[in-house]
Amino acid sequence: MRKPEVRSGPPILPFLPILPLILSVSLFAQAPTFRTASSELVVLPVVVTDKHGQLISDLDRDRFTVFDNGRRVPVELFTNEDTPVTVGLIVDTSSSMRAKLGEVIAATLRFASSSHPQDELFVIRFNDDAQHAVRDRRFLLASDRGALESAMTSLVPEGRTALYDALIAGLDYLDGGTRARKILIAISDGGDNASRANLDRVLARARASNATIYTIGIFSNDDPDKNPGVLKSLAQTTGGERFLPRSAGPLISACERIAREIRSGYTIGYTPPDRDGAYHRVRVLVEAPDRKLNIRTRPGYFAAGSSPSGGPREP
Repeated sequence: MRKPEVRSGPPILPFLPILPLILSVSLFAQAPTFRTASSELVVLPVVVTDKHGQLISDLDRDRFTVFDNGRRVPVELFTNEDTPVTVGLIVDTSSSMRAKLGEVIAATLRFASSSHPQDELFVIRFNDDAQHAVRDRRFLLASDRGALESAMTSLVPEGRTALYDALIAGLDYLDGGTRARKILIAISDGGDNASRANLDRVLARARASNATIYTIGIFSNDDPDKNPGVLKSLAQTTGGERFLPRSAGPLISACERIAREIRSGYTIGYTPPDRDGAYHRVRVLVEAPDRKLNIRTRPGYFAAGSSPSGGPREP
């Protein structure tokens, strides 16, 4: 099966499922410098909420405990700074999106205005294929509203839905970003009906990446191709979240929520206990005896030596 490609833009760089050290200001802009004797870290984005769903961003390092395949590991990197990230917007422009595209444009612009102004953004539009939608540069800054609006308003709804190809293209494109944290936001109104890739390949590629995927399904009750389970799997595999808004207002709220999560989350890193090429399950606990908290992060990672796509499978 031939690998899907974004048809414009610079070459894609190789992915890095485990980030090398030393992490410095060039990676975590405006954040402290982190140094360790280890050569690699597993880096986990962590979101903490209370029982009402409110984001909790004021916990200190000592509250967190991390387990790797059931083994407690020392936390070597910890920050809850509001630092820039690289974000890919994966936007469905199939023919069924004709009546919804205006709402999507408004929501993505609200996302950008709610994001860190130094976030790197790119847009991949997909219908029968996947293409980079910003023609004149590799990345936009979130503060460049005019360029993002120009890219979004140039989208034309037509054709079918190559969602899986677009996700793989987006994961590949993320690797060229200069920010340490990588985010994909996929917005679609239906299941896939045009990709060369399949769901298993997308999930394997997502597990092998360091990206968090958020998914937004804008389905109608009578959509024949809707598949909300796929969007849930993509989000759960990477520590993201799925949203199913029913109208423009909740769609905009979902994009604002994603921006707040990105800016209010924690970044935790530790040295992997084994370099065995296998999938390692991860669990993060937070000590908070006075309140019930919910913790969300990616469920695991591939240790060094695993294949970037379709390699060792999660047991």
